[in-house]
Amino acid sequence: MTSTKALVTGGAGFIGFFLAKHLADAGHQVTICDNLFRGKQDAEFKALLERDNVTFVEADLTDAKQLGKLDTDYDHVYHLAAINGTKYFYEIPHTVLRVNTLSTLNILDWFAASRCKKILFSSSSETYASLGNAMKLPYPTPEDVPLAVTDIFNPRWSYGGSKLLGELFFVNYAKHFKRRMSIVRYTNIYGPRMGYEHVVSEFIVRILRKEDPFKIYGAEPTRTFCYVEDAIRATQMVMESDKTDNQVFNIGSDKEELSILDFAKRMFTLFGFHPQIEAHPAPTGSAMRRCPDISKLRKLTGFENKVGLDDGLRRTYAWYKEQVK
Repeated sequence: MTSTKALVTGGAGFIGFFLAKHLADAGHQVTICDNLFRGKQDAEFKALLERDNVTFVEADLTDAKQLGKLDTDYDHVYHLAAINGTKYFYEIPHTVLRVNTLSTLNILDWFAASRCKKILFSSSSETYASLGNAMKLPYPTPEDVPLAVTDIFNPRWSYGGSKLLGELFFVNYAKHFKRRMSIVRYTNIYGPRMGYEHVVSEFIVRILRKEDPFKIYGAEPTRTFCYVEDAIRATQMVMESDKTDNQVFNIGSDKEELSILDFAKRMFTLFGFHPQIEAHPAPTGSAMRRCPDISKLRKLTGFENKVGLDDGLRRTYAWYKEQVK
């Protein structure tokens, strides 16, 4: 396989780290760009930076001048830098909007003037999630559904709104400047090193701490989950295919859809913990269903999920067990 020169923005974060490591493992030259707002320089990250084919550039992409630290001839630019995490959506929605929008605008202006060959934007099912409670969406949900923020006063949609804007910018910049791009929409990606704000890691930590009764805020909504190893493989396949240019692709899993209550019970069985369950209403605006249609991804790239839910949960649990004391 031919070695490429790749840039991963947000490469110290969850998906970005595993993507950068995957590319480095395959022998590509990888530059990680991050401001370390959420990403952390833990032992795994430091070990990755010690490799000869990995370079780290600390930069704040909301400041256009700092993009001058980057080269201008990458084969592939993976733009994953963003503030994610439900906690931040509610606590600092203005910052989520500002950082995610400015960094996207600046990377596009930089890319348009560069000699880089293709850019990929990491979007999210949050771009249409609020519609699930307002209109009848098809499930599994394809890429061509309307995107919307149904309640601008609900801070939860600060992230989804920023990703919706990002998709608009990517589509129209690519068209105007005649450049290659692709958009991927992640849906419930999980795995080691994902932080503590996602339902998977949150449940694992509470299981490790033997919480009893076990509180569940929103027992009825259903979700599917995709292990990070599968997500990054799909991301690379979208980037490296000519067939995916100037298109949007869901990345996730369309298998094993479970209610949050049944998902919790699945984890209790896997990890030998059987607490009393205390159900509470879901936070306002929570989508009742989340299941992506990945048939387009399958058709154009040949992608298939390889890591089953139980296997992925065991791997994730093992990692967090080492972290949580």
